[in-house]
Amino acid sequence: MTKPDFSKMSRQELRAYILAHREDDEAIEVLIKRRNPNSPTYPFPQTNEDLREMEEILKKKLGSSEEVV
Repeated sequence: MTKPDFSKMSRQELRAYILAHREDDEAIEVLIKRRNPNSPTYPFPQTNEDLREMEEILKKKLGSSEEVV
């Protein structure tokens, strides 16, 4: 079986392919490298305060008030 040309796939097509072929590390790497350049980036937490801020960000993104572990 030959692999599809990931460079010709749209982001949605690539995501669908990965969901159907979860073991394909090459496809996953391609998707990661295609990240949206407009997405916010967050620095790695250095202090406990930073960690609490990151937890709040994750809670909002996940739409949950549960504690992030």
